[in-house]
Amino acid sequence: MQIFLTILLIAAMAATVFFLIRGIVAFLKTTEEDLMGEGINQSGVKQNKAMQGRIIMQGVAVAIVVLLLLLTR
Repeated sequence: MQIFLTILLIAAMAATVFFLIRGIVAFLKTTEEDLMGEGINQSGVKQNKAMQGRIIMQGVAVAIVVLLLLLTR
């Protein structure tokens, strides 16, 4: 069980890094026109989705760490 949770933890950490990089790339692609434009900013939407994904994956990783700690007691 611990090996399975360890593999899940590594996957959650990798997904967190993926969403972090995706958000940074979306941020770097933001132009002045995006910032000054009217209506919905597609770059901002991508940044928010990446942040939400990163936060969810961080929560999953923390939950897995808690489970691992409880199993090793």
